[in-house]
Amino acid sequence: MADIPAPSRMRVWQRPAWLKLPVLVGIAIIAFWIVTCLTIDLWPTYDPIELGRRLQPPGLDHWFGTDALGRDVLSRTLHGARLSLAMCVGVIFVAVLVGSTIGAIAGYVGGIVDGFLMRLVDITLSFPPILLAMAVTAALGTGLENAAIAMAIVWWPVYARLMRGQVLSVKSREHVEAATAAGASHNRTLLKHILPLTWSPILINATMDFGQVVLLIASLSFIGLGASPPAPEWGSMIFEGKRNFYQWWICSGPGIAILSVVLAFNFLGDGLRDLLDPRSK
Repeated sequence: MADIPAPSRMRVWQRPAWLKLPVLVGIAIIAFWIVTCLTIDLWPTYDPIELGRRLQPPGLDHWFGTDALGRDVLSRTLHGARLSLAMCVGVIFVAVLVGSTIGAIAGYVGGIVDGFLMRLVDITLSFPPILLAMAVTAALGTGLENAAIAMAIVWWPVYARLMRGQVLSVKSREHVEAATAAGASHNRTLLKHILPLTWSPILINATMDFGQVVLLIASLSFIGLGASPPAPEWGSMIFEGKRNFYQWWICSGPGIAILSVVLAFNFLGDGLRDLLDPRSK
């Protein structure tokens, strides 16, 4: 018979240190909402705008009850994920793209260009995010599209300042100076030798910001500057529940959804920070 290796010599798979239980929970929640957004039309749920019996408490027919117009709260919560999460993805993508571009130009060029762009960033960051988003949305008009534009305007300076700091740090390294001395163009130096070393903090920050964007979008809809009725959006659903305070279940569905998304992306961001940032260990 073949010798059985001693237990001490057997290779045992160990979970990476960054893949902690909260990170796994966050990944599972995010996967659930992604699948929900992609397949909700195939689920045997009620029509999110169909009227029925008003203010029904949670039961077998309506697991999360019905609102003041008789619409199923659970169905509206699940369908509302498409609006809220798709809008968040768009806002984060635009903010990262615009902010990283401006920050990279400011950090690499320096001088007057850097001073002008950073003063523009300082002016934007001097306003509280919710007030600036409210002002821009009120100027453009209510609606999800205008709210998304306002959110992108609020969020791009964060990535501009972060990218500028990363570019300034990497620009002074020896391999960048060697590429410049070898005659590499500015575009090649920036795109090939600097930017590939700056993406990890941007990715971590974008993941952590996702939950904050969800909260801010819900806040705009809560005060009437976001989605218009009868669109099933989480913030507007909570506002509808506020008017029927004693029917607690109306707010419970969107409230739990927002809580789960914010916690999930915070957990995932912590895991990515442990994975990509050695200084966090």
